[in-house]
Amino acid sequence: MANDPVIAPGALRGLGPFRLLEAASLEGVGRADIARVPLEIWEAAAKSGETSFENVGYWERAIAALGIDGSVPAVVFDDGRLTEAARVWFILQYFGVEAFILNGGWPAIKDREDVRGVIFGSGTASFKARPGAGSVGLLDRQTLKAGLDADVRIFDARTAAEFAGEDLRRNSRGGHLPGARLLPHANLLDAGRLRPADELQQLLTDAGFQSGDHIVTHCDGGGRAALAAAAAVRAGYQDVRAYYLSFADWAKDESCAIVRD
Repeated sequence: MANDPVIAPGALRGLGPFRLLEAASLEGVGRADIARVPLEIWEAAAKSGETSFENVGYWERAIAALGIDGSVPAVVFDDGRLTEAARVWFILQYFGVEAFILNGGWPAIKDREDVRGVIFGSGTASFKARPGAGSVGLLDRQTLKAGLDADVRIFDARTAAEFAGEDLRRNSRGGHLPGARLLPHANLLDAGRLRPADELQQLLTDAGFQSGDHIVTHCDGGGRAALAAAAAVRAGYQDVRAYYLSFADWAKDESCAIVRD
C-alpha cells in the first residue's frame, strides 16, 4: 500500500539506498556497521519537559547523530517484537524522516545476503526537522482531554488486564480512557510480523473503528501506541495520531477521567 510504514525484508532491495537503524537496549546485535538508536536516552528525553518533542533542536541533533540527513530513507529494526522499532519509527517520521519499520525485525534479515550491501554505519550529519510532517501526528494530554467529547476514536493497544484496571503496571490508577476501544497490540502481530493490511482492517472494524475515523492510539509508555498507529496507517486510515506519553501520563493527572470495569 502507498504510505505503508512497514517494509518486508524482501522489499529492501527495491528501496534504493537507505540507512539501517537498530532499536535495541544494551548491546543489541553487536554489529559495528549498523547505527544503534540509544533507546534509553530517547525514551527519557521524550518524557522530560526540557527535551520533549517541543524541543525541536534537541531532536534534530539526536537524529543527525545517527547519520540521518533526510536524503535517504531509514529502516528501523528491533529483536522482532516490533514495539521498539515502532517507537523509533514514530519519532523519526514525526520529525520528517522517511522511515519504515522492518517487518520481522533482525531475525528476518540476519542471514539474508541480499541486504548486506545496503547497511550503513553512523556518523554525524546535518538534519532539519519538520515536526508533524509524517503520516502519524502527535497528541498531548490536554488536547486529548479537551477532545474526548469530539469526533475522536481512542485505540487502546494495551492488554485486556490493563484496560480493565486489573494490571496497574507502575501507575497509581488503572482502567481506560472514556470511550476507548481495546485492540491489544499482540493481536496485530502474526509470528513476529505485523499483519497484512486487509487483516488489520478487519481487526479495527471488529474493534469498532470505521473508515474515516480520527484515531488516537495509546498504550502505557509509547511503544505499543506507535505500533498501533503504524497498523492503523497500514490498514488505510488517514487521520491517525499517537498519544505517545500514553496512559502513564494520563493516570498521573487526577483531573483526567478513567473508567474501570
